[in-house]
Amino acid sequence: MASAPYGKKMDCAATMTDREVIDFCRNGYLMLPEVVPNEINEQVVDYLERHDSTYEPTPIVGESFFVDGVLMNPQAAGAVRSLLGRDFTLPLIISNHRGPLPFDKPQNWHRDGGTIYTPALEYLQVFYYPEECTEDMGPTVVLPGSHFMRNKAPMMAHLGSIRGTVSTAAPAGTIFLTVYGIWHRRSRAPSGPRGKSAYRNLLKYNYWRTKPPVRDWVRQDDIDFNTIDFNPPAGVFEQFQGALAAARMFTWLCGIENEYEKRGGQNWPIALTVRDGVNQEGAPRSLANA
Repeated sequence: MASAPYGKKMDCAATMTDREVIDFCRNGYLMLPEVVPNEINEQVVDYLERHDSTYEPTPIVGESFFVDGVLMNPQAAGAVRSLLGRDFTLPLIISNHRGPLPFDKPQNWHRDGGTIYTPALEYLQVFYYPEECTEDMGPTVVLPGSHFMRNKAPMMAHLGSIRGTVSTAAPAGTIFLTVYGIWHRRSRAPSGPRGKSAYRNLLKYNYWRTKPPVRDWVRQDDIDFNTIDFNPPAGVFEQFQGALAAARMFTWLCGIENEYEKRGGQNWPIALTVRDGVNQEGAPRSLANA
């Protein structure tokens, strides 16, 4: 590759379905286990060990094996395309959460710097494990639905174990996508290294949107948006507030946020037990039953 394609606009086939996009809105993350081939993982680890062991190995974007095998991996790029639309940009910075092994205590809960509260999904935070990360190697832990929870880092630092958290422990080649503001932390790592590296390598980078949102992922004609459960799974929200936030994000992604009416009461999407194909009060026109 002659030069690194920092910020280059890319396109590919969208691979996520309506239900998968809704699940992403609810959870704030998507796991893609073992999507990067082993030969690419090995090249990435070799690069990190031999060429750039820093916490910001951004020049790896100049390597075609990394762009083709990781950044434009078909499964990962297809999910990015689904959520950010066509002509999404490649990352400008590659970070590496190169954690030592073992690691005595967990990191504090936090949302990454620069987080803003918005239903708009203008960019994605993406993570990649080039080597296996077991439960005892300090995987990142996320709190599903927490991208809708307003809090500040000093008010989160005292928190320990939280009910409903999910570990991202995964095989080599796993990529996971998140909403930037999701609550997360590195867990404790009692184990020493298992693979070639003496560290837990976890590469992190952002893709950015360049086009207005539109529902051009894989549509499901059999879906009834009146009976879909939009509630995030964490169970830490005031009743229905998580569902309202997830539905607003979904309508934004569909490009129909102007049709979203948060009128209160038994308003869409909280009355999901409606019957006989009727529409909930306030159901967006573009998603309503005929």
